[in-house]
Amino acid sequence: MADVEEVEVVVAHQERATLRVGDVFLKIDADRTRADVEVEAMAMAPIPTPEVLWRKPPVLALAALPGTALGRLGEPSTASSAAWAAAGAAARTLHDAPPPPWPGRSLDEVASRLDGECAWLVTNGVLPADVVTRNRRVAEAALRPWTPVFTHGDLQVTHVFADGDEITGVIDWSEAGPGDALFDLATLTLGHEERLGDVVAGYGTEVDLDVIRAWWSLRSLRAVRWLIEHGFDPWPEVAVLNSRL
Repeated sequence: MADVEEVEVVVAHQERATLRVGDVFLKIDADRTRADVEVEAMAMAPIPTPEVLWRKPPVLALAALPGTALGRLGEPSTASSAAWAAAGAAARTLHDAPPPPWPGRSLDEVASRLDGECAWLVTNGVLPADVVTRNRRVAEAALRPWTPVFTHGDLQVTHVFADGDEITGVIDWSEAGPGDALFDLATLTLGHEERLGDVVAGYGTEVDLDVIRAWWSLRSLRAVRWLIEHGFDPWPEVAVLNSRL
């Protein structure tokens, strides 16, 4: 790293920051618990993850993965159908593994937070009431009991890396824990509905597409306030919500 002349800010807000220095990612997190979860989850995961180079709280150093992210929310993905199917297969491998020992979010917690976010969006005039109401109705299908599996918890398309048709690894495991398998599949395909068939084919078992669509609405409703408060543009999530009308 001594010869590196450039430091790239990958993401930064008041809670955490990720920097790229050459082939090393430096994650700085004010919450040590998130870093603890990330390190332990990567050690348990049966799919490729970044190598932990060193750790000195609050800094975690990870080796860069080969390849590039499968895509970006709000932009068309240039990855092949085979790569998307491989991402579905990787998700299935993860979900078939024993879940982590720490607790996941309960159904009541998910429902309570959703109601709070919907109320905030309407009260503050962030989204039209009819958009919120329609998506809250769609989201209801996700609010059913599920069998907890090992979930990544934030399996968005930018966290899955591919080289050609092969998945080279998955990053950002701080939200990992027992959860709903269909939440991971929904997060992966959020804003990329045209890729859902590829992901499900790679996943290799029948899934409830209505529940995945419900998670699209639910995740987007929950994300808008966080994105605004942390200085990010929520338009991709808003576009998902508007598409439900």
